[in-house]
Amino acid sequence: MKALVVGGTGPTGPYIVNGLQARGYDVAIFHRGAHEIPEIGPDVEHIHGDPHFLETIEESLNGRTFDVAVVTYGRVRLLAQALAGKVGRFVSVGGVASYRGYLTPELLFPVGLASPVPESAPVVQVEAEHRFSYLIAQTEQTVLDFDPNATHFRYPYVYGPRQLIPNEWSIIRRILDRRGSIVVADGGINLTTRGYAENLAHCVLLAVDKPEASAGKIYNCGDEQQFTFKQIVEMIAQHMGQEIECVNMPYAIALPARPYTTELTTHHRLMDISKIQRELDYRDIRPTVEALGLTVDWLLENRPEPGGELEQRLQDPFNYPGEDEILKEWRACLERMAQIPFEIATERPHPYAHPKNPGERDHRHR
Repeated sequence: MKALVVGGTGPTGPYIVNGLQARGYDVAIFHRGAHEIPEIGPDVEHIHGDPHFLETIEESLNGRTFDVAVVTYGRVRLLAQALAGKVGRFVSVGGVASYRGYLTPELLFPVGLASPVPESAPVVQVEAEHRFSYLIAQTEQTVLDFDPNATHFRYPYVYGPRQLIPNEWSIIRRILDRRGSIVVADGGINLTTRGYAENLAHCVLLAVDKPEASAGKIYNCGDEQQFTFKQIVEMIAQHMGQEIECVNMPYAIALPARPYTTELTTHHRLMDISKIQRELDYRDIRPTVEALGLTVDWLLENRPEPGGELEQRLQDPFNYPGEDEILKEWRACLERMAQIPFEIATERPHPYAHPKNPGERDHRHR
């Protein structure tokens, strides 16, 4: 049996490649050759070419056929076209940004996505609404147009080894730099679905294992257990044996938090993964707490260069003097506001009556 993995060197790629090999496939990976990683063994064929253009795709694959193709990279719609009729099983990966309101929550009423978001929720249908989301949604439809039995996965935020934009590093570096506090926007209580790389790869491999159940389906995927951003900060600090204070600010002024807030707002982006649990019997390979710890360990062992390419991709200036000034002004503002006379009840009464004797009203005349 022959399998093609388009990509293969990103966060989920090695797990997919190794998983296919464990299932008895001879695996070839099609990628540009920009990254070669040791997690992929020497018995994997490398096809170097550009998976973003139809002519280079066809030139690189040169009419070859495969039993399974797992497409995680490149222009998926063009790969679906080029591989139509040349693969027995087509499995592709896109993103949750296809949903209406994922990147533009202000366009929904009420503002923000309902939680959790099922696969049946509307996707962007008009390019003018949001071009990026529209193209993702159109790609999904193109895949199923070329192969009605294909399976497509909507990846959430991916964390783990080899992540191109690991927001966790913004937290880890501040802890390493002995920062006593970190700014969190809107209390850090927002929930965004995240998926550990190994867990997401397992989702994809389930479609290979269960072709009939997954044929023609689109699936959300992600870790079974999700945590708020503030909880993630606390877990990272605990894993590193340190403490850091989370300072709550409204998103509008929480400028230091912008780079490591997963999206451009703090609205919830929680995906419903019950469909893949029900139909493909998905369960996490790595529980969330363990997975986050593994991610922290990997980043500590592969520390990005300060100010280097990865930190530039994060767009985190690590401007500690500026952060300190913002924190100083915020704390002074809170002190001034605390001086404004405004009393409210500190306890809420129990909603039900509690009479002391039969036939009497209680002390609140209920």
